[in-house]
Amino acid sequence: MVKKGLEINERNKKGVELIVITGLSGAGRTQAMQSLEDQGFFCVDNLPPSFLVKFAELCAQSRGKVSKAAIVCDLRGGEFFSSLSNALSNLEKEGFHLEVLFLDASDETLIRRYKESRRRHPLSPHGRVLDGIQAERQQLEELRIRADNIIDTSNLSSQELRSKVAELFCKAQGLGQMAVSVISFGFKYGSPMDADLVMDVRFLPNPFYVETLRPLTGEHTLVQEYVFGNPIAQEFMEKYLALLEYILPYYVQEGKTHLVIGIGCTGGQHRSVAIAERVGQFLKVRHYAISVKHRDADKNQKGGTAR
Repeated sequence: MVKKGLEINERNKKGVELIVITGLSGAGRTQAMQSLEDQGFFCVDNLPPSFLVKFAELCAQSRGKVSKAAIVCDLRGGEFFSSLSNALSNLEKEGFHLEVLFLDASDETLIRRYKESRRRHPLSPHGRVLDGIQAERQQLEELRIRADNIIDTSNLSSQELRSKVAELFCKAQGLGQMAVSVISFGFKYGSPMDADLVMDVRFLPNPFYVETLRPLTGEHTLVQEYVFGNPIAQEFMEKYLALLEYILPYYVQEGKTHLVIGIGCTGGQHRSVAIAERVGQFLKVRHYAISVKHRDADKNQKGGTAR
């Protein structure tokens, strides 16, 4: 169950958005934190509640370097955990925008997860897991009532939970879109090891064989005019960009936060560079976080040969 989505507090004078993640052991706190970390949040695991205010103040003093942070507080904090309610109240009094995410799950689900992981419950290290779950549930009842958002993870996979957290907290702040790295390269130097998608554009006419274009790269207007002046390149770009526009939202839907697109020609100087620039411009307009890198463009200008 989700009680409410994240609402930005316009009165947040500290310039820091804080998310406190808590809930039952085994309900998915780690996955929730990792989801926020993937979306650019500064995350701290198992911070004692007594340090919350000091941590928030340090974030506020970072001059914008840490404007969004997520903190996991749970029973691993031992005696400190009982002070969490007071710490949350103090944060609000100090003017910090605060959201509490509480992760819950059924007893049956938690017992199954503990059996699968073969870990002991922190409140029942030498007894029955169920006893520990019930004791923890009782201790956390006050926090559950106070929580701004409650997610029941009983029927959620790890990926589904991560997507739900991203949708709940990140997209409301414009952070939920996937980051895309577009890399041009030369096949003669090898494909990028981390590429998720690779497009070979060696079928296009090669500017290398035009003497005036040979020393230039695909970032130059003359090279781009040569490449995209060809009807084959025009038709290819239309279809390739349409393909990217179609498939990228499904990567986002599956929870992927970073996609690497490799565009390769022979030497990585002309065609791949021009295509990568065009792809980057296309995706930037569609609000993806874009970076474009030309891995091999200058290698050929230092004495190599591109074809």
